[in-house]
Amino acid sequence: MNDTVTRSINHAQFTIEREVPVAPAVVFQAFADPAVKAKWFGGEEGWEQGESSVEFAVGGREVNEGTFQQKMTSRFVATYTDIVDNERLVYTYDMWLNGSHISTSVATWEFEPTATGTKLTLVEFGAHLDGFDTGAQREEGTVGLVDALVNYLVSQT
Repeated sequence: MNDTVTRSINHAQFTIEREVPVAPAVVFQAFADPAVKAKWFGGEEGWEQGESSVEFAVGGREVNEGTFQQKMTSRFVATYTDIVDNERLVYTYDMWLNGSHISTSVATWEFEPTATGTKLTLVEFGAHLDGFDTGAQREEGTVGLVDALVNYLVSQT
């Protein structure tokens, strides 16, 4: 443990909603199929993929680690706590940045059928540790991730 870090914890919650022109089953598959998820989750320019594994089942783990522009290594480790096919996902996840544990979060995704497709609702509650990130920073990054998912889903129509 690095004793020079000032210990702190900040809590944050945010909600992101989007509508997509595909059925809930298509949205669900974008999470359930690791090959499909790899098409929209991460992989931005300058990203070098590291460890990656998915066990999409209640109690299963997902790990996604990589280095951005050969400078910053990010590690995402999630545990699925609830999965209802085509309806919802609930998971907890921890984030590390360059080896420092920066947060623990609970995320819920709901997939609600609409007349034209699916309403996505993501609600996240996070505990952000030791000033390494903030709720606002996490929300900004998560908006980018949700937008990547939406762009992928729209491209499938």
